Amino acid sequence: MDIVYIRELQVQTVIGIYDWEREVRQAVSLDLEMGTDIREAAATEDIENTLNYKAVSKRLITFIEGSEFLLVETMAEEIAQLVMLEFGVRWLRLRLGKPGAIRGARDVGVLIERGEAF
Repeated sequence: MDIVYIRELQVQTVIGIYDWEREVRQAVSLDLEMGTDIREAAATEDIENTLNYKAVSKRLITFIEGSEFLLVETMAEEIAQLVMLEFGVRWLRLRLGKPGAIRGARDVGVLIERGEAF
């Protein structure tokens, strides 16, 4: 299995359970690792034969900016389902963070893994 990844993608969205959080946009940060097979893309040098990280990033930015969630857990599950369904990813690991949410911590959030490695 090969991995195509995206690191520290920053997106502004409405996230949180407190009233004030529902009225402002906050940054979320994500790292995404997606299991794939890059051999055909490497052999042909054709972007159509690989998992296009730019297309994934653009889709996630559009989705996250247009969504509102109470919990990072819910957002993580929705992102995982979107990537797996729309991009045919069979395995992924996602770290979704909410920078600055806790005083004294750079970041807090969740790390999830979905699907089966191949």
